[in-house]
Amino acid sequence: MFQKLIYLFLQMQERALTKKLNKHLKMSSSNSTSKTVLSNGVTMTLKAETEKNKELVKKNVTDIVKSCNNDPAKLLAYIESKGTKVVKMANADKILAVIKEEEGLVTGLKGIEAIYINIITNSGISLKSKPMFIMREGNIDPYYMAHQFYKWYALNMKLPGFDNLSQKLFKIYLNSDDAILSNLNLDEMTGLKEAINRDQEATNFALEIAKAKEGGKKVLDKMKNDGSANI
Repeated sequence: MFQKLIYLFLQMQERALTKKLNKHLKMSSSNSTSKTVLSNGVTMTLKAETEKNKELVKKNVTDIVKSCNNDPAKLLAYIESKGTKVVKMANADKILAVIKEEEGLVTGLKGIEAIYINIITNSGISLKSKPMFIMREGNIDPYYMAHQFYKWYALNMKLPGFDNLSQKLFKIYLNSDDAILSNLNLDEMTGLKEAINRDQEATNFALEIAKAKEGGKKVLDKMKNDGSANI
């Protein structure tokens, strides 16, 4: 009987170790529009659909922002018209900082963070929250709004990098050193990379608009001071 218990314990331990090893040795990772494959030390990413959708996002966002004259109020109205909840509240930046979120697009959350965001936005009580736009009362910087609008549109176009885990890793990445990368499996690394890509694309878009109007250095300094996540 004692030997059987030992064997049972060893089998359970072996299964747990095998599962953990397979997690880190996984050779492929897929999301909605891309696939990454590891083979013989070479990484190959198949992302034709992602690239196609990126071009479409940039074109459509450019057209919408231009038609709205890059007016934050009009862009918020557009967002709301597409079914995304828009909330304006005093001290939104401080309220969101509690869960390490920034003003603008707040992607779908889970767990305690979802309960918190649902309560402060009067969205009921649930362990999951829907994507929403949260901003403070008063004037909104048009270039910061353009940055956040781009990310919102990319999310709605189902570009990868906006799932809960990828966004959570992205927040950790922004607020820690590169040590986080050493313990990620392929799915997690791919998701984090996509989240970073989406943020950089949004920044590039906002800077392109800004440079055309006010000159690059002035706007870059402003975005830094206003706390854009990716600068």
